[in-house]
Amino acid sequence: MTETSTYDVVLLVEQALSDLDAQQIRGLHQDVPDHVRYHLLLPVEDAAARVESAMGALATGDALVAPPMMLDQEDVAEIQRELLDDARSAVTQSVGRLERAGADARGESVTAEPIDALAAKVQEVGAAEVIVLTRPHVVAEFFHMDWNSRARRKLGVPVLHLLEHENFDEQAGSGEGITGL
Repeated sequence: MTETSTYDVVLLVEQALSDLDAQQIRGLHQDVPDHVRYHLLLPVEDAAARVESAMGALATGDALVAPPMMLDQEDVAEIQRELLDDARSAVTQSVGRLERAGADARGESVTAEPIDALAAKVQEVGAAEVIVLTRPHVVAEFFHMDWNSRARRKLGVPVLHLLEHENFDEQAGSGEGITGL
C-alpha cells in the first residue's frame, strides 16, 4: 500500500474568502501529487485599536464641537466579542467555500499578532507553502511592512501574495497581486 504525504498550505486572510478566491487557491494546487491540506488563519481585529482609530479620525476634523464619546471597558469588551463572532463566521464561510472547491480545509480565527500566528501555524503543521490573501495596502507594501513582506522575512517557506476578490488576470494587469514565490 502506497502512503501519500500531505502538502500543507497555510493561508493568512483579512476577510472571508469569496467563491472565486477559493477556486483560484484550489486551482494553484491541482497538479500537486500529494494530498493538499489548507490551514486558514483569519486575525480578529482589536476592538480597542479600532475604537481609538475611529476616535482619531473624528478628532482630525476641523470643527469637532461635540465632546469626545467615552467608552467604558464593557463597551470595548462587547465590541471585541462582536469582532470575534464576525471573524469566526468569516472562517466558517471561507472553509466552506474551500471545501466546495474540492479542498481539504481547516480554519481558525486568531487573536495573536498575525505574522506570529502565521509562523506558529507554519511550524505546527510543517507547511510547505504560505499564501497571504489581502486587500491592496499600497503604503504598507511600499515600506515592506505588509503581511507579505513580514512573512517572507520571518518564514523559511515560499510566500505567495494574492489580492482578495480579484481573479489572476485582474491582479496581473494592475502590477499587484502575485508578488513571487
